Amino acid sequence: MRLVLMGPPGAGKGTQAQLLKEQLNVPLIGSGDLFRYHLREQTPLGQEASKYVNQGLLVPDEITIGIIMDKVLGLSTQEGFLLDGFPRTTDQAAALEKALAERSRGLDQVVFINVAESELLRRLSGRYTCRECQAPNTSSKAKGGEAVCVSCGGELYQRDDDRAEAVARRLRVYQTETFPLLDYYRQRGLLIEVPGVGSVEEVNQWVLSALDHSPVDPD
Repeated sequence: MRLVLMGPPGAGKGTQAQLLKEQLNVPLIGSGDLFRYHLREQTPLGQEASKYVNQGLLVPDEITIGIIMDKVLGLSTQEGFLLDGFPRTTDQAAALEKALAERSRGLDQVVFINVAESELLRRLSGRYTCRECQAPNTSSKAKGGEAVCVSCGGELYQRDDDRAEAVARRLRVYQTETFPLLDYYRQRGLLIEVPGVGSVEEVNQWVLSALDHSPVDPD
């Protein structure tokens, strides 16, 4: 199964992607993980990408497409995948479609996790990152009034693009540049939408139901 998982920043795509990776038994290709590697290592691509990330802007297509397609095309033709965070523009979608078609492949479904803007603002402006393990945390999870990672106890900090002003800017950019992608996939009969407000388990079941795929019961 070849899937794309879509949704605005703060919709919970990363969490659902990890669950779906195991439930559907497909490799996960997360654009966020790839970009964090390049940003952390300050590769040439990472240095270019950081100029946009720090302003809450989308990274230009030529940088993003090169990073992602190298991973996608490295898979065998029989292997499925789950894309998280890519494509984000119709140009990126067209590049993906063309590359897959050249190998006689195509997408099976595109899942869009839909969350209202007011809820996204609440979620994102309260998000912190661990300096040690890079795990996301929320301000409500801080221990004893201190910013401490619940996973490893490391120090938490708030990234520039998680501050309220940058969050609002990110959502505006997302709506302008990414919403047309919904129409792109809707016209191709690939798009399915699920609500993103609920427990992690509830959203996961909605996604699986939309895909008409349930996890195998080991019993």
